[in-house]
Amino acid sequence: MHSLLTQAALSAASGSVVGFSLGLVGGGGSILAVPLLVYVVGLNDSHVAIGTSAVAVNAGANLGTHARSGNVKWRCATTFAVAGVAGAYLGSTLGKIMDGQRLLALFAVLMMVVGGLMLRNRAHVGNSAVSLSKENLPKLIVSGLGVGVLSGFFGIGRGFLIVPALMLATGMPMLNAIGSSLVSVTAFGLTTAANYALSGLIDWQIAVLFVGGGIFGGLIGARLAKSLGSSRGALTSVFAGLIFAIAIYVLFRYLS
Repeated sequence: MHSLLTQAALSAASGSVVGFSLGLVGGGGSILAVPLLVYVVGLNDSHVAIGTSAVAVNAGANLGTHARSGNVKWRCATTFAVAGVAGAYLGSTLGKIMDGQRLLALFAVLMMVVGGLMLRNRAHVGNSAVSLSKENLPKLIVSGLGVGVLSGFFGIGRGFLIVPALMLATGMPMLNAIGSSLVSVTAFGLTTAANYALSGLIDWQIAVLFVGGGIFGGLIGARLAKSLGSSRGALTSVFAGLIFAIAIYVLFRYLS
């Protein structure tokens, strides 16, 4: 059991890791948040960890940075987010009634799927001139709804599910998908957080520290995102490896 001071420091440090990942590659932070809150910060209740991780103000700060850089395709991003909010509410309602440890185990399986999606899309180029159209509108609505359900159910995995979904639905480049994904990360996170808050499943003190660290890490990550260029594929591969490693650890803890 951590002391209050140690837990506060670990919360801020963990939040900075989350924000850095969100700013750099449009995800990873949210999928790392629950394991960090449970195994590093020391939250014993998996549902409280999920609810706390869903407080996505740090994603909103990163969204501002990407928006100023012109990376956000607003019409596509908004369509996807609106469709997904309903899914996020449904998913978070279902997630609250499932056993916490079983939810973590399913989360680990999802992490492996997400890691695979990252590797699959690491070399994607895309069309930077893409916009909302009759062709991609149905794809955005269907994929937004589906990703919203998964986001709400697990309280995690939003960025790394949304980025490949946006790229698949519209053909936009990865940098635009990263910036645009943060619209949905924020919307889904707030929807899930509100649902969990109604059930008293958020530790607000830790959430504030987590968000504070996330804003700091997110500013650094977003600045690096534009300058890395050709190195992004290699970085994505390394991060996918980290996702697989954490998933195996979570499954090991569940089975043991």
